[in-house]
Amino acid sequence: MAQYAILLYGKAPADASGLTPEEIEAHGRHGEDVERLGGSFVSAFALQPSTTAVSIRADGVTDGPFIDAKEVVAGGYVIEAPDLDTAIAIAKLNPAIQQGGGVEVRPCLG
Repeated sequence: MAQYAILLYGKAPADASGLTPEEIEAHGRHGEDVERLGGSFVSAFALQPSTTAVSIRADGVTDGPFIDAKEVVAGGYVIEAPDLDTAIAIAKLNPAIQQGGGVEVRPCLG
């Protein structure tokens, strides 16, 4: 099966410690959606708040995320799915969307 990266976006600073127990539980249950739709997790992770980011560019190192934006990458996961349509169907069920954020699906090179 093909692999797809699903990037989670949240309002800056995207601090997972600010999630309610119910919101955290919803993210845990999302694994059931992945399997029910024919996919499987390869890896998954939440990130520390964007305030802990360090950006490296040709002209030096700066504190903070790579770009200044209202939404920042909050975490992500890689799944295996039969096709892009299935990966999109899985991503649409991610709780980050109902919690005011968004998701991005990108096929992995392989």
